[in-house]
Parts: sequence; C-alpha cells; structure tokens
Amino acid sequence: MAGIDDFVKKQKDGATFVISAQMLRMKPQEFDALAQTWFDDGGPGFNVVGMPHRTVVDGEFLISRVTVIKTVSSRA
Repeated sequence: MAGIDDFVKKQKDGATFVISAQMLRMKPQEFDALAQTWFDDGGPGFNVVGMPHRTVVDGEFLISRVTVIKTVSSRA
C-alpha cells in the first residue's frame, strides 16, 4: 500500500478527500477488500464517511472509491 500514507499526510487534519482504486493503481477487487477493512477499522490516519462509490465488474458490485476524513494527528 505504498503511497497511501504519503497522500494522507499531505492532507490537513479534518480534511475530507477521496481515495480511489485508480489512484492507488489497484484492481477493483483488491481495492474493495481493502475498503471493507477501512469501514470496519478505519484507515491509516482516516475514517470512511458517507456511502462508497461502487462499480460493476463481472456482474459484481465492488467499491471503487470512498470519501474519507483525516483524523487529527497526535502532536507529541
């Protein structure tokens, strides 16, 4: 998942932004599985908000894009 951490770090605390399969250069099936874990546990430095965008691949609806909000970083 190289790149997602760098992208999230560039966002301001509390910023709302989109993460997509295309942005991460992932196949929809891979992104769908990853996005499902983000719904359950949150992502690295963000939480999913709203409804995900889905696309149909081989007759199956898969998550292709999610809207997230960056969590507040701890300042130690």
